[in-house]
Amino acid sequence: MVVTMQDVARRAGVALSTVSATLTSARPVSAATRARVVAAMDELGYTRNALARGLASRRSRVLALTYPVGTSGLSRTSAEFVLSAAQVAQERGYQLVLWPFGVADEAGIVEVAGQGLADGVLVMEVHLDDVRVRGLRAAGVPVALIGRTADDGPLPTVDVDFEATLRDAVAHLAALGHRGIAFVNHAAHRVAEGHGPTVRAAAAYERAMTDRGLAPVQVFADESVAGGRAALAGLLAADEAPTAVITMNEDATFGVAAELAARRIAVPRELSVLAVVSSPAVSGQTVPPLTTLHAPGAQLGRAGVDALLALLDTGTPPPPALLPCRLVDCGSTGPVPAPEPALAGAHPQTPTRDGHRRPRRRPARTHTEELDEEDV
Repeated sequence: MVVTMQDVARRAGVALSTVSATLTSARPVSAATRARVVAAMDELGYTRNALARGLASRRSRVLALTYPVGTSGLSRTSAEFVLSAAQVAQERGYQLVLWPFGVADEAGIVEVAGQGLADGVLVMEVHLDDVRVRGLRAAGVPVALIGRTADDGPLPTVDVDFEATLRDAVAHLAALGHRGIAFVNHAAHRVAEGHGPTVRAAAAYERAMTDRGLAPVQVFADESVAGGRAALAGLLAADEAPTAVITMNEDATFGVAAELAARRIAVPRELSVLAVVSSPAVSGQTVPPLTTLHAPGAQLGRAGVDALLALLDTGTPPPPALLPCRLVDCGSTGPVPAPEPALAGAHPQTPTRDGHRRPRRRPARTHTEELDEEDV
């Protein structure tokens, strides 16, 4: 059986990060503690990677990016961050490697980081209380974040400015006359886990709405097409259906678009849709293309790598950076729908309690029905 640093830590009665620090000399370890760790290594027959031993005293010219691919997948928007970071690292004379550790796998990431095969680690999908970040810091491994914990301390951080992004989204729709503005966020379990983007966007949307005297209506949708369809169906079934929907959930955004098409609801004539922290790759896959607040993926990847290299070169973290999203108008947002003229013998459309008209509630069609010209 292969002996790991976790085994050594248990035998020595120390933290995993202490074993890592003993091996890498990334931070001071007392002589007594170092002796316990070395004794445990000898007892267990722990052998450190030979290449890692050779690299301990010099730069490997390798940077690691940790992203929980297994649980989060790699969305088109996140892929922009990763590809940009890889390109910038190469421009700076480094190679970027992907470490797909889960957000709860502190032991795994500290074990690998302790081998000294990477000069520093860039962390994505950051949680408010992120054990990966905590473990790497305790082990003395240089770390930079694309995201923010609840208390980053001296760490270099770059992130989307969620406060400004949701404020801009609500302002854009309010300027078009909308008051019923709903928000389709990531799944509810993301909030419980403390996923930074989900939690920050949720709070920012609520503030943006209440600051304008508007009632927030937020849905935490499963991250799937089915989740997006269910979220929109629930919103349209409400007594006060929205006239505009903001989305920040890539797969659910496709579901929202699919449900609108199935109900033959014209965008933006009957309902406006705005995708935030998104990308043109997402926008262009719906009919009509969606207006987005485009995530600064390329800039974040570049800024993250540069922040990590600045820390490696100077030992001092650069100031945190919050980058705004940019509005790309593709025509899916428009004025509040005008009241429809009443048909002979029919009652006029009834306004909602806030005085705004709801989108027509057409039943969803079956999958065998084809789109016609009214759908686009």
